[in-house]
Amino acid sequence: MNNAVKPTLIDRFNRQVDYVRLSVTDRCDFRCVYCMAEDMTFAPRAEILTLEELGLIAQAFVELGVKKIRLTGGEPLVRQNVMSLVDHIGQLDDLNELTLTTNGSQLSKQSKALYNGGVKRINISIDSLKPERFKTITRTGDLETVLQGIDAAIATGFKRIKLNAVILKGRNEDEIIDLVNFARDKNVDISFIEEMPLGLIDEHNRALSFCSSDEIRETVSAHYPLTSSDETTGGPSHYYTMADSDSRIGFISPHSHNFCHLCNRVRVTVEGRLLLCLGNEHSADLRAVLRANPGAIEPLKDAIIAAMDLKPEKHHFNLDEEPDIVRFMNMTGG
Repeated sequence: MNNAVKPTLIDRFNRQVDYVRLSVTDRCDFRCVYCMAEDMTFAPRAEILTLEELGLIAQAFVELGVKKIRLTGGEPLVRQNVMSLVDHIGQLDDLNELTLTTNGSQLSKQSKALYNGGVKRINISIDSLKPERFKTITRTGDLETVLQGIDAAIATGFKRIKLNAVILKGRNEDEIIDLVNFARDKNVDISFIEEMPLGLIDEHNRALSFCSSDEIRETVSAHYPLTSSDETTGGPSHYYTMADSDSRIGFISPHSHNFCHLCNRVRVTVEGRLLLCLGNEHSADLRAVLRANPGAIEPLKDAIIAAMDLKPEKHHFNLDEEPDIVRFMNMTGG
């Protein structure tokens, strides 16, 4: 790569995009009730990007000034040969950070390979510490396997580990403090995420199960006084600190505290759709560009730059209406 000044990705609202969430699969070994239907139809193999195509997209974004790439899914670690993609992206010049979001089911086997491939920070989803409840929420997950995966990740020495928890009223709101205590005991961070209305879910009523960040923060504050922090990991979490612990408590609040004005992110689905917003359908078809120009990076970069004009100012979520976005979270990318 030459030393010329690299272009940056700026949208119509003067927000710079320097963070890409890259989905490597829509498949998952769990079926979490807020993420997908119990009986899912996944994308046909011919419609999903190859690992080489995903690698070229990552390279294009980095050449356009992106500094952080997060690998997502589905569950990224169930993709066959995914470590070859990790190794490729981890070696890209000028990429500051390669991170991963996972359900933890494969971490006992793959933590060291991830770390050696360049992943230095990892997010692990865990919504309950009660085995039967965990099984109910995930439909297929085994809590003990995930706990072993968390321990393996800690032992591996990732720069920072964060737990992600979605709190649903009537399901797991009684575990908020248990989850905080678990994070404190493990000396890791935890973020509480408001459920997002993506895909048609009939397993529960989202309006009734919704638990806001303010409610969760009030519960935590009753046990551990929280101090707002300016620390950021480049994502949407607003972090709080506790005087007696290094663990940070984060809140991701797409409903109650819209963070669109700060958005520096885009997503790429495993089918090659460049999603400019989590809560809108504005997108560009990168797969068509890739397959019309095999191996060529410049047409891909041109398409990405042009797509910045499609990024909307903000999303609109309404829990009392049918979701505008019919794609499930596993299809969106983590």
